[in-house]
Amino acid sequence: MAPKAEKKPAEKKPSTAAEKKTSKDGAGDGKRKKKVHPDIGISSKAMGIMNSFINDIFEKLVVESSRLARYNKKPTITSREIQTAVRLVLPGELAKHAVSESTKAVTKFTSS
Repeated sequence: MAPKAEKKPAEKKPSTAAEKKTSKDGAGDGKRKKKVHPDIGISSKAMGIMNSFINDIFEKLVVESSRLARYNKKPTITSREIQTAVRLVLPGELAKHAVSESTKAVTKFTSS
């Protein structure tokens, strides 16, 4: 039996001070919230709650979309599975709005 080739561990780049900085509000550079309500701030506690909420919804959508892909014997989650998961997980009008906005985003992405 031939001896296995030894792999060297991947070299890490030295981290810079800029990489270590984190946003106080957790929203990147704050562009999203500033576009919607430029005159309103959000506390770090409220941002933490919003972050937990978004992560929870994301997890529910991933679980449902992977269940749909498995049910249809597909190895890949596509926008179709995500869209169906959104319709199943989110309530009525919120699901309709999410599907509308996501369709617009996918169309913009594929056309560019």
